[in-house]
Amino acid sequence: MTESICVLGAGSWGTALAILLARNGNQVSLWGRDSAAVKKMAVSRHNEQYLPDIPFPKSLKLQPDFCEAVSTCRRALVVVPSHAFPKILSQLRVCDSQPKSVIWGTKGLSVGDGRLLSNVAEQILDESDLTGVISGPSFAKEVGLGLPTALTVAAESIQIAEAFASWFRGDSTRIYTSDDMAGVQLGGGIKNVMAIATGINDGLRLGANSRAALITRGLAEIARMGKLMGGRSETFMGLTGVGDLLLTCTDDQSRNRRAGLGLGSGKLLPQVLSDIGQVVEGVGTTREVFHKSLELGIEMPITTEVYRVLFEDKSPQLAVRDLLKRDPIRE
Repeated sequence: MTESICVLGAGSWGTALAILLARNGNQVSLWGRDSAAVKKMAVSRHNEQYLPDIPFPKSLKLQPDFCEAVSTCRRALVVVPSHAFPKILSQLRVCDSQPKSVIWGTKGLSVGDGRLLSNVAEQILDESDLTGVISGPSFAKEVGLGLPTALTVAAESIQIAEAFASWFRGDSTRIYTSDDMAGVQLGGGIKNVMAIATGINDGLRLGANSRAALITRGLAEIARMGKLMGGRSETFMGLTGVGDLLLTCTDDQSRNRRAGLGLGSGKLLPQVLSDIGQVVEGVGTTREVFHKSLELGIEMPITTEVYRVLFEDKSPQLAVRDLLKRDPIRE
């Protein structure tokens, strides 16, 4: 069934998902905070900044006005950085016409309190609104190009998740469903911290053995925190856990991995972020996960060392040394 969907956020991931949705036959409006850039995209029919080689389908409309974009759709897909997530949901509430189904492709935790984004949505949106999240191992460019991709859509029930999943299914996109909202969000968020860690490892040229150890023990940290925050063990062994972790830690399309590579090669964080030129979600997520681990009283040594490199000016070399010096424990 054709849906009318507004995609709120015209970065690389929002644009790629908008292209996917339109390619699947939906009527899609794409809004971005930079109205001049959106108007330019409407003329060029490309996102020349982020996905310059991928033309927009005819059914993808560009909309520089937020409430006008929202008024054209029954469903909304929010794809903005986590720090902007509450503001965008609050903007939805003030438009005359409001979609009653809201899902998001944002990965991260609420800034300042480390809450799940679903908890933020629950606080801001109407109780009757249906909500969900899409996540999984995916790079925007490959989704936009129509390369084979598998993703997971989660909602509070499988029935709701299945309704959302139908928007995204196409010839090159396989969509699984889950009712583990917490697990899917935590896997997709915390893996960015681990991608920074593996990038640091590779920037220091410490080899494949240590990269494999970081990924493996990183998964243990994700599962440890994830289960305490309501996620299920099997979710962390799926697409939005180990799948997303492997992708983000091993391919240089990942901004988080590239941030780690820059830090490992000796650059300071401001220069690294400037070089990348887009939001590196794992930086803010590291802060939230670190403080949440203290609140929950759980050990997350990789997260702790990444936090100290990012926010306490600890050298990457010393962070790696301190990880290796930890007391031996049973796996």
